[in-house]
Amino acid sequence: MSPAGHPLSPTSSLPPLRSLPTLHGEQIFAALDNLHELYCPVSLSRAVKSQLEHGKAHDGQTAQPVDSGYVSEDDGDTDADEPDIDPGRDIDALRADVFERNFAIRWLTTLIARAEELLLDDEDERERAVDKASYVLSSFTKLENEEDEEDTGITRDFSFELAIPASSSSPRSNKSSSQGKITVDVRLNDAPQNTTDHTDVGLQSWGASIVFSDMICASPAQFGLTQATLGSSPRIVELGAGTGLVSLVLAKALPHLNVTNATLIATDYHSAVLANLRSNVKLTEADVETCPLDWSAPILEAPLDAPADVLVATDVIYAREHAVWLRDCATRMLAPEGVFWLLMTVRPNGRFEAVIDTVEAAFEGTSPKTPDGRYLAILSKENVDKRRGIGRGDESGYKLFRIGWA
Repeated sequence: MSPAGHPLSPTSSLPPLRSLPTLHGEQIFAALDNLHELYCPVSLSRAVKSQLEHGKAHDGQTAQPVDSGYVSEDDGDTDADEPDIDPGRDIDALRADVFERNFAIRWLTTLIARAEELLLDDEDERERAVDKASYVLSSFTKLENEEDEEDTGITRDFSFELAIPASSSSPRSNKSSSQGKITVDVRLNDAPQNTTDHTDVGLQSWGASIVFSDMICASPAQFGLTQATLGSSPRIVELGAGTGLVSLVLAKALPHLNVTNATLIATDYHSAVLANLRSNVKLTEADVETCPLDWSAPILEAPLDAPADVLVATDVIYAREHAVWLRDCATRMLAPEGVFWLLMTVRPNGRFEAVIDTVEAAFEGTSPKTPDGRYLAILSKENVDKRRGIGRGDESGYKLFRIGWA
């Protein structure tokens, strides 16, 4: 059950489709009531506009950066010392989330198709459930046809505090009030996700990319992002870059760490994701190259024709075979002394519940091997807590893998 006026996200609240025949009427109607409260009769286009307006200045004041994600209902109690969060803004973000909307549509469609299997008291109750599900479904059609203007997505501003080692100088930046730190700012576009195809989820900035960006800025040395480790001209490749947040943050941060001539390459598979990625590189005015990369059949031509000193990837595995493809691709790309950082999202429920286990399974063996007998293995792993206000409702935390040669 969701608190009044605070509906839960579909991914965190809807019962699994396989359990529909075992659900009682109270559970079914609670899920339908939550969806009704979330999507009816609010206009999606109005929700998107509302979120955009929160990024603009109000009453002559400077606009604050957009927060880092969508707040889930299980983030814990609000600290008395913490600033209040605008609940209307969080609901607007949830309503505008096309991934959540598509998830709800699939659930409602399946419920209607399997209505005869539902454990309801009588035909009147069954008809009431189907009518309510149909009403919510019809609202999505109304929202899409309500206005003719094209949904171009949401522009988001991210700010991260970059820790500067005492011996480093950073004349190109304005230092914040905290000595030894500067602010890294990135603006990018979360494009509308128009399909249920997992390969275009990169049109959205997911929680893992935000958390990883914050981690590498808070402690660059932990990730080897120093001149002593990388030299002045390393090659860094992001796999499954999506909106490009991590690559854009690295492009802004590395010069302040005296890594002045890095080659940064952001890759992805889906054509729509690549188009949005290129737009974000231009929007942020970052020195990042972009190119397509299919892990299952990688073509390592320029700019991917030289080994990478660092590979990074965040929340990129959505099917069992992805981990194997990723391992095989990284084996061909990583330099002999290189490191591969992979941050995966832990989802304890739902369709992607088990994908995180495929990472360790893929890297536990000794193949594939390079011609000189080396293979990639997990060198260390670390649990990372979910951050307040970041990520969707089905995320409970993250797991950081440091992968290298064995």
